[in-house]
Formats: sequence, C-alpha cells, structure tokens
Amino acid sequence: MRSDKQSHADGIAIYDQDAYDQHDLKEFRVDATIPLKYHGTAADQRDMVVLGKTQVLRRNFKFVTMLGFASTVMASWEVLLPLFGLVLVDGGTPDLFWGFIVEACGMLLVYASLAELASMSPTAGGQYHWVSEFGPPKVQKLLSYLVGWLCAIGWQVYLAGVCFMVGGIIQGLIALNYPSYVPQRWHATLLTIAIIASAIMFNTFLAVRLPLIEGIVLVLHLCGIFAIIIPLWVMAPRAPAHTALLDFVNNGGWPTTGLSSMIGLVTPLNVLIGYDCSVHMSEEIEDASLTLPKAIIWSVAPNAVLGLLMIVTLAFTAGDVPSILHSATGQPFIQMFFNATQSHAGTTVMAAIIVVLLCSCCFSEVATASRQLWSFSRDRGFPGSDWLSVVQQGWNIPLRAVLVSFVVVSLLACINIGSTTALRSISSLGGVAILSSYIVTIGCLIWRRIYGAPLPPRRWSLGKAGLWINIAAFLFVLPLWFFTFWPLATPVLASTMNWSSVIFFGVLLIAMVYYVFKARHEYTGPVALIKREN
Repeated sequence: MRSDKQSHADGIAIYDQDAYDQHDLKEFRVDATIPLKYHGTAADQRDMVVLGKTQVLRRNFKFVTMLGFASTVMASWEVLLPLFGLVLVDGGTPDLFWGFIVEACGMLLVYASLAELASMSPTAGGQYHWVSEFGPPKVQKLLSYLVGWLCAIGWQVYLAGVCFMVGGIIQGLIALNYPSYVPQRWHATLLTIAIIASAIMFNTFLAVRLPLIEGIVLVLHLCGIFAIIIPLWVMAPRAPAHTALLDFVNNGGWPTTGLSSMIGLVTPLNVLIGYDCSVHMSEEIEDASLTLPKAIIWSVAPNAVLGLLMIVTLAFTAGDVPSILHSATGQPFIQMFFNATQSHAGTTVMAAIIVVLLCSCCFSEVATASRQLWSFSRDRGFPGSDWLSVVQQGWNIPLRAVLVSFVVVSLLACINIGSTTALRSISSLGGVAILSSYIVTIGCLIWRRIYGAPLPPRRWSLGKAGLWINIAAFLFVLPLWFFTFWPLATPVLASTMNWSSVIFFGVLLIAMVYYVFKARHEYTGPVALIKREN
C-alpha cells in the first residue's frame, strides 16, 4: 500500500494528488449504453480501475441530490412520529430528548469513520467491501461475507418495515375519519404491497428522474416539519419543562428507571441508523470519492437538528399520554394531532404530509436495498448471484435486484396476516443488522490503523484524529447494539418478545450453512480485485 501523505486544511486532510493519479485510465471499463455525461469524473474512473469494477450504472447524482436522497431515506423527523408511542413506555420524553442529543453526537463519529472509508473506496458494496479490504487477512473473507449478508438482508427488511409503517398510518387515518372502520391485518398487507409497488415503479420507469425527485422531496422534507410543529405549538396544551425534559418514566415494569431508559434509547437510535444509504449509491454519484463523504456528514448534522426540533415539540405538546397510547387509530401521533387541532380535516392533512414523505422514503430505500443486494451478488456472496448481478443494457439499473426487493417485501407483508408480532420482529432486524455492520467495519479500520499497512490515499480524511474517532465510535455503538435486542416491557410474553435476537443469529446460521456448502468456493471478497500499488 502507498503511504497516505496528507496535507491539512481546516481539519480535513486533502489527498496526495500524485499518489492518487498514478493509475492508467486505459483500464477503465464502462457499459457502452451509458451516455458519456454519466461516466463521472477522472477521479471516478480511477476509483473504478482501483476497485477492479466495470462502470454499469449512470453517475447522475450530485451533492445536493445526494443530500436529498439521504434525508429522504432517513426521514429523521418523520419516523419519530410513528415511533413516539414506544418511548412513552420506556424512558418517556426526557429519554427521547437527552438520548437523541447524546446518540446524534455519537453516531456522527460513526458516520465520520464511514465517510473516510467511502473516500478511500467509493463502492456500492460499502461495509462488506471495506471489511474485505481493511480487515485482518486471516478473517477478512468470512467477516466480509457475513457483513455482506447482514447488510443485504438488513436493508430488505428495513424497507419492509417502512412500507408496513406507512400502511399502518393510512389505516389510522381511515379509523379517524370513519369510526365504524375495523382494521384488519390483511388490509395492512395489501396497503404495504401497494406502497412497495409504487416504489418499484419510481425506481424503474422513473429511475433517470430519481435525482430530480430527491431534490424536490428534500424541499418538502425541510418545509414539511413546520406544517406539523406550528399547529402543535399553537394549539396543543403545553407540558411543564420539568415533566417534558426531566421526568423519566418506567411504564415497562423494569426493575429500575435507569434500565428502562437504556432500553428506551433504542427509539431515538432508530432514526439515526442508516446514513450508509448514500454509500450504496456511490457508483451513481459524480466525483464520488469527495461528494460522498461530504454528503454523508452534511446529511447527518442538519437532519439531527430537524429531529431534535420535532422531539422538543413532541415532549412539550404530547398532552394526555394515556389517551394517545390507547387511541382507536392505533397511531399515538395521529391522536395527538387530533387532540391539539380538534379537527378531522386538519389532522388528516398533517398526517398526509407524513404519509407522502414516508412513501418517498420507501422509494429511496428501494434504490439502497437493491444496490446493496446487487453489489453483494456481483461479488458472488448471495444465492442466485449470477442472475442477480446482471444489469440490463439500456436500463442501467440493477433491475432484477429491484424486482427481488418487491417480492421480498410482499412476502414479508403476508406474514402480517398470520402474526403482526412476527412481522415487527423481522422488521426490527434491519436496525440490528446495519448497526452490526458498523461495529465490524469500524473494528477492522481500527485494526488496520494500528497493525496494518498505511491507509490508501483519500480525498476526505479525519487526519491525525482518525484513530481516536474510530475507537470512540466503536465503544459508543457497542452498548446500544446490546440493548437493541431487549423487549419493551415485562413480563415478557410470546406476543411482546423482541425476537430480533433469534432472527439475527438465524440469518447468520443460514449464511454460514451457505458459506460451507457453496460460498466459500465462490466468494473471494472484493479485496481480490483491488489494484492499488504497493
């Protein structure tokens, strides 16, 4: 590996241009059907040569549209609303407020670490690629393979969870406006399938327009929050500051309020997991090695501010907690809107804004989930890799992976007909799996900094503070990961159990079985294709 000589300006290290440029662009391979304007910059072409990959996707995302993409996927303040009822069980609004502040600061360290890795190797593979390239040689192949499985499965079930969430909100709106309506599980299933079907249409027939759509949704994301919080601050009853910010609760029956609050931290954490979504679009970003890390960091900070603004609003304007927790709508935030406005029309409009933005989230998550699945299949780590890794000429999107996302979400939605608990447990696997990939990836980066060769040149770097930021990020995530497996309340019944631990290790077991019988003969890891000079 080359020595990564860096010059520093404003705390950000700039890449060594001479070291970075020493690659023959004649080796750059690109799909002949991609127009020249989508080939990217010379830096993009060098990166593809280094990574040993062929450019088969259009590079039509720039910084602003990528910022919109990440903001749409994360839906920082929007997702807080349907999750609000969970934190009222463990910790209460003070846990939501203080926990979010602490977690936003800690997760910023995590994403700073990932941003630096993205600048070194801007690939759609993301975490599993980085583990392969920077992990200990003796275990990098197996670790990379398992992380690839976790990311591929994690994003698929994350997508299913959001689609199901939107379906539940629509059911809540129907219940609000038509009191005689009796929600049925199969209604939620059909709504979930309808939502994923519309998301697939956006990601196929309108794929070329996706960056434009992301830019438009970014404006709605930034402005929509004010259409929610202004009516609440004006019309809702106001809670005392002590109650809103200091009165921690333990409605889950745990031995101590402290333990209850630690479990409650998972709720604000859920809206801070997933900013690696941008990474999996890296082969569709112009000047990715610089644009991507900037987009990651700039998407975290502003969205954390919007999330905190929504949390403060919820903390002070929640009103009668028992009434919203036992709402006939099944959605505490819808009942909260109605209690504040006393208007069916006003509540419907406010909730409709959330539905539109969360549908947009589904559109973007299809892109992320399909690219992750396609990339891992390209490296032959998943069953059916030969079929999944094909990118149809003229489409220049992983169409088959997109369609598989539709099938997976539709099948998962059908589980709800038999058991809503089972579907929610599977959906919760998404956060656990993605968080696990962060732990392993950053752990490998720490190992490389301490014991391995110098890191390769990068255009965005953490400089001399990199190792300490990586260690702090790693130590921060570990205890949070532990509490993601805990149930909300005691006594724990089959219907209230958090089954994500069983499903998590079940996925790893299936992955290992496939590895033993087939993948170990086919999957070598992306590091085998790397062409960096020593």
